[in-house]
This record gives sequence, C-alpha cells and structure tokens, in this order.
Amino acid sequence: MSSVDNSEANSSLLKLDNQLCFSLYSATNAITRAYRPLLDALDLTYLQYMAMMVLWEEQKVSVKRLGERLHLDSGTLTPLLKRLEAKTLIVRGRSPDDERVRVITLTDAGQLLKVRAETVPEQVICQTCMPLDELTQMKYLCDQLLKNLTS
Repeated sequence: MSSVDNSEANSSLLKLDNQLCFSLYSATNAITRAYRPLLDALDLTYLQYMAMMVLWEEQKVSVKRLGERLHLDSGTLTPLLKRLEAKTLIVRGRSPDDERVRVITLTDAGQLLKVRAETVPEQVICQTCMPLDELTQMKYLCDQLLKNLTS
C-alpha cells in the first residue's frame, strides 16, 4: 500500500459519517427530542423521568443505588431529586438502619404519575417507525457496548 493509499484509508477514519460515537450521539439527541413533548405533559425532564422509572420499579431506593442505576453521580442527582421533591413526587429521608444513607421514597402523587406515564414508551416506539425486534436488538447492542466500555 502506498503512502497515498494509506493516507486515504486513515482519512476515512476521521470522516464524521464513519463515527459510531456521532451516530449514537445524534440518535440519543433525536430520541430525547421525541420524549420531550410527552414528558412536558407530565412536567418532567428526561432525567427526572429516568429517576421516576427506577422509583416506580423499586418504590424506595437509596441515592447511591439510584445513581448506580442511572449512571449518575451525586452532584447530578442532588438537584434533580430536590426538584422532584419540590414537585411533591418523592420524599428524601434517612435510612432507619443507617442515618448516613439517604433514601428516596415515592409519594402518592409520584405513584399516581406512573399511570399517566405508562403510555410514554409505546408512543416513543411508534415514533421510531422501527419493528420492536430491531429496537430490542439495538438496546441489547447498546447495553453490550456500555458493559464493554465500563468493564
């Protein structure tokens, strides 16, 4: 391979359209935009919605566990949780077993919001115009990529 051929091959590595990271970034932005009007109707941001989904699953969760589930640090979680508490969707308290552990619990209003939120995933799936099996495969591949990059 000549130096010109090698240079052309290397330059294709730097083309924006060839970058996995840009495709993931662009798709993430697009899916987040698809969620926005649906979440606006619930008065939630995307991250607040993610936090509420964990709470709808677990009912009560430590801040540490919530951060692990969402891949967020406490510096990002604290203001998010304060806003959810101001909306009376959660209560932040202390663990009865260890006062150092902050525990998040759903309020009745937070539990009721789940009923209104149940249509959101299906509406977003419809907007993708993709078969469910392809979306399931894409999620699996993204999960595998995350696992590989963080292990």
